[in-house]
Amino acid sequence: MLSTPASAADLPSLRASIASQAEAVRSLKESGASKEALAPAVKELLELKGRLPEGDPDRPKPKQQKKKQPPPSPAAASPADASSDSIVPRSQDFSQWYQDVIKASELAESSPTRGSMIIKPWGMKVWDLLKKDLDGRITEKHGVDNAYFPLLIPKSFLSKEAEHVDGFAKECAVVTHHRLKADPADPANLIPDPDAELEEPLIVRPTSETIIWSSFRSWINSHRDLPLKINQWANVLRWELRTRPFLRTSEFLWQEGHTAHATGEGALEDARKMIGEYSQFTAETLALPTVVGVKSPSERFAGAEETYTIEALMQNGWALQSGTSHYLGQSFGKAFDVTYQTSDESVRETVYGTSWGVSTRLVGALIMTHSDDAGLVLPPPVAPQQVVIVPIPGKKEEEKAAVGKAVDKLAGELRGKGLRVKVDDRDWIRNGAKYYEWERKGVPLRIEVGPRDVAKSQCVLKWRKMKEDKEAVGLDDVAAIVDKGMGEYHDFLLQSARDRLAGGIRLDASYEDMKGLLEKDEAGAFDGAGLFLVPWKCDAANEDKIKEECKATIRCYPLDVNEMGMAEGKTCFYSGEPATHMALFGRAF
Repeated sequence: MLSTPASAADLPSLRASIASQAEAVRSLKESGASKEALAPAVKELLELKGRLPEGDPDRPKPKQQKKKQPPPSPAAASPADASSDSIVPRSQDFSQWYQDVIKASELAESSPTRGSMIIKPWGMKVWDLLKKDLDGRITEKHGVDNAYFPLLIPKSFLSKEAEHVDGFAKECAVVTHHRLKADPADPANLIPDPDAELEEPLIVRPTSETIIWSSFRSWINSHRDLPLKINQWANVLRWELRTRPFLRTSEFLWQEGHTAHATGEGALEDARKMIGEYSQFTAETLALPTVVGVKSPSERFAGAEETYTIEALMQNGWALQSGTSHYLGQSFGKAFDVTYQTSDESVRETVYGTSWGVSTRLVGALIMTHSDDAGLVLPPPVAPQQVVIVPIPGKKEEEKAAVGKAVDKLAGELRGKGLRVKVDDRDWIRNGAKYYEWERKGVPLRIEVGPRDVAKSQCVLKWRKMKEDKEAVGLDDVAAIVDKGMGEYHDFLLQSARDRLAGGIRLDASYEDMKGLLEKDEAGAFDGAGLFLVPWKCDAANEDKIKEECKATIRCYPLDVNEMGMAEGKTCFYSGEPATHMALFGRAF
């Protein structure tokens, strides 16, 4: 309801109050204040304007009552109404939260091909940054050459290594024909041409050991050719029944390294070195701490004598295998007759091998380790944009020019520090919507620059995590502050994840304790039971029983505690027999 008009004598004072309050409202809007914070100031401004005389152009007009419209029928709803972009809280449904974050941050979407995903540009940029960093470590630090091998592998190759074929046979897609033809019974339908059947079926690679070792046979002759280290970045296909974007899809992207060595010691050292490299990479680049360990015999890679792993802990208490490195012994060397002439040139010996890899699963690890109910959170090394600057140009031309000049200078200084910077000057989108979008996409830092900021030679910083409040910083100092802040931001994410990992591993639990906690521990539950480090006697039959009884698996035998002899003198928490290892049990994606 409008207020009683002021007298003529009070008008000058009233207009001054209106101007002052209007400036206060404008300042709040420029600072990106929420609707809740803005509402009292707007209400006060309207009340002041309501005291202006009748007919004054600045006096608010009474609101007209609108007729109530019946709600639209379901058939009339627009397609945009059908799918919400809201994010379900983690505490309500962790699995749905994960799917919602992927959608809201535009990382990926489902594809027409069952079990596969379309990686969208934002998600591909994250993968490309991850790939660039890791590729440098592999090729420069580890002395590996990149190559590429065919997608299709002769079926006979897969059959040469018995354990390997057993491990992958159920996941293989098979190509049997090289063309299609119209169905004589229904010309609109296509069928494989019976005359185009292949002499030998081809396997869409689930991994490339077999075809690479076939090449190694012709590449290796002398001890001088060893060690031979090859890596490829590729896609692979494993026919999955239950899929989840990034974590488990039929087709995924990865790198796979394959090496050949003159001795078993050299190959084993290579396998251990690479798992250490992966662990260092995930911490330094992804702010993702991991437990480094060796797999139990039943969890080893098909055809390996030893499998090393890095295991990460997700926010719901489940583990995620984030990278593996395999010591293959001489299995593939013998299967493909890969030998070398020794230094005395009198003997030919079979080579020893390794293979190792990480995949787009690491993007899933990033999401579930750092993100929150507001959306994606990205560590600076893999953020496609590390800084987004949002100009608030003002209404006057001189204000717009001043803000534009300040923003250009600021963006140039930040880029000069090697930072990836985006200036979001889209004038058809409100500032609040911009803030919302970049927050959901996980950009580490947002900078706001408006006319009042330029007048004060400052800008406003808002970190995605680490600091709750906005921070005003002088324009002359901001580049150095932001550059330093990126390192602090990464350290904050890494330390938060380390604290979660340390707090998520239970010691000295009995089997009944673990079973009781894990029996009802589902992927959708946010506050899960976590992991259990327990004394264990290596026994495949008992391991299978535990999988059946409480769905827990041995994630690994952690290298550090086992090398320290922590299991010595202890009894297995399941069988009561003398322990052989300290085992890390838990539910896993």
